[in-house]
Amino acid sequence: MNIPELVQLQKNYFATQQTKDISFRKSTLKRLQKELIAREKDIIKALHDDFKKPEYEAVMTETSIVLAELKMAIKNIHSWSKPQRVLPSLLNFPSSAKIYKEPYGTALIIAPWNYPYQLAFAPLLGAIAAGNTVVLKPSELTPNTSKITKEIIEAVFDKNHVTVIEGGVDVSTELLAQRWDYIFFTGSVPVGKIVAKAAANHLTPVTLELGGKSPCIIDETANVKLAAKRLVWGKFINGGQTCIAPDYLLIHTSVKEQFIQQFKEEIFRAYGENPQNSPDFPRIVNTRNFDRLALMLENENCVIGGQTDRDDRYIAPTLIDEPSLDSEVMKGEIFGPIFPLISYENESDIEKVTSKYDKPLALYVFTNRNSFAKKMIQRFSFGGGTINDTTVHFANHRLPFGGVGESGIGGYHGKKTFDTFSHHKGVVSRGTWLDISTRYAPYKGKLQQLKTLMKLG
Repeated sequence: MNIPELVQLQKNYFATQQTKDISFRKSTLKRLQKELIAREKDIIKALHDDFKKPEYEAVMTETSIVLAELKMAIKNIHSWSKPQRVLPSLLNFPSSAKIYKEPYGTALIIAPWNYPYQLAFAPLLGAIAAGNTVVLKPSELTPNTSKITKEIIEAVFDKNHVTVIEGGVDVSTELLAQRWDYIFFTGSVPVGKIVAKAAANHLTPVTLELGGKSPCIIDETANVKLAAKRLVWGKFINGGQTCIAPDYLLIHTSVKEQFIQQFKEEIFRAYGENPQNSPDFPRIVNTRNFDRLALMLENENCVIGGQTDRDDRYIAPTLIDEPSLDSEVMKGEIFGPIFPLISYENESDIEKVTSKYDKPLALYVFTNRNSFAKKMIQRFSFGGGTINDTTVHFANHRLPFGGVGESGIGGYHGKKTFDTFSHHKGVVSRGTWLDISTRYAPYKGKLQQLKTLMKLG
């Protein structure tokens, strides 16, 4: 079956109205939940086979997050779907007003390779909970996870409701050429721009979860030892291949040397003397990305790490001291276990560096001064962030997750995922027992009465 036919079959399925039935959605999500629990070990193995992802990280950052989101959707789908009553306008008296949540229709979800399970299923379950049909395109760079994703979907869903289409750039290009009711994309900024252009051809609404150079700032009052520990975890989890990983470090000159020493000790504690032998340190997803990262290390002062092994797609946890802002490592998002360190003396130095880059997906501040943290949070625009830790804001389903500017459009997580895949339709119900004549022509003598009603709302 070709892609245009498949999309049309999904549109036909949506037109039957079956996916709008809340009981149908809930029972479908329960079947998905049962299958995901049954296949968890297979999912973990697939992630390890793709890039040696440790079982602990697979559970913490992939399977547990999806199951928690799924459990929440099953529990709350009736309340989320219920029409929301809002205060009516006095201009419409007598009336009532409600917001109805309706599915967009047929959605396309394009998932990335760095968290290939979580970032495929988390938006998918929200789209299903909202009542859409879905075509899911997993990443070809993680073939084992892509394969098991397809198996799970085929075991749970009618193919006209949800289907997986595997393939490379040519498949993505053909998918984007179709007319969708919603597109959800997670990936790089350059590809995000391609998706946005394709969506614009049909005025299709989109969510773009992208990335950018996310800064981390450590001031002179910070707990340096704790900052080093939390940064080793946040930077090197998933082998540094995380969209919200701290991309570069701005550190006050007075604590720089202390931090370097503590950072080195924390890497040793986490991964041992040779991280290549650690079962807890993943690999770069493919040789193309390895080569891109290895190029960043050339002619740089690697005060920690810097070792590479192309056959193993291994790059050591690395700290680069004072790279030029024009260097390869400072040009774009790193997306790997390489951490550039740049020292600063005053707050204006911070802005000189951050102003070179577009709005990032995340920002992190380590400080014991509330005033400094507040100033950094308010001064810079970014998708989301954390004070005195890294990446953990992602774990709170009550916080929307998404970018701003070049780091993305829209957000999701928890109820926000359901809302993202729902059109919020405003409806007014007018009473018939009274009809105030103010709005009707002729208008002579009614202007002041209109102004009064407008003020009252």
